[in-house]
Amino acid sequence: MLTEPEADAARDAADDALLAALDARLTLGAATPDVEALALRRLLARAPERAAAIKALWGRLERGPLHVHGAEAALLAADRHGLGFAMHDTADKAMAAAESGGSALIGLSGATAWWGRLLARPNLRVVGALPDDVNRAPRALRVSTAAPGPTGDDRTFWVTDAGQGDAAILAALSGNGLAGTPLHQAGGLKLFMLAGYVQAEDPRLTGLPGTLSGVVGAAPVF
Repeated sequence: MLTEPEADAARDAADDALLAALDARLTLGAATPDVEALALRRLLARAPERAAAIKALWGRLERGPLHVHGAEAALLAADRHGLGFAMHDTADKAMAAAESGGSALIGLSGATAWWGRLLARPNLRVVGALPDDVNRAPRALRVSTAAPGPTGDDRTFWVTDAGQGDAAILAALSGNGLAGTPLHQAGGLKLFMLAGYVQAEDPRLTGLPGTLSGVVGAAPVF
């Protein structure tokens, strides 16, 4: 015969407390990307052994629709945010949807330099990147109409149409006091990741290779 499991008052109390905490957190509404990043970093510092679970929970608390383009971006989105996102067959469609609200997570493995189009769409900026830990290079960027702010540990994304090789561009960046890493290139454009939070008007960006170049956003590192 089947035996009904015994009641577990301690587990029930913990589950009730968890539900109450989620309700309280969700009533706070959305915050700017930098505020959210600082809050998440504080939690991770308190419980580093639970980093994966905390990031997954935090990703599911984010408000606003998420638009995704690319198979790898979809896998990263599902891991961090769950399955409640909309897929788009082009990066342009995902970006256009993000302009209407929410954000778009777009992969970097494609043959198009979609990130270069952010230079002509100043209302959209990179505000996140996945993976977002310091030991792995990003494989997808999240863009939003929200303006990214410094969090104390960030990566900035810079685009250039310079024809020089990566070594020459990195040397130019270093000469201006910037540490860079090549991230992707397509369609005659190159995407570099700069260490730290670099503003678009930073004077260190002056005189770098390329006639079409600029910062397209920044993302926190956890």
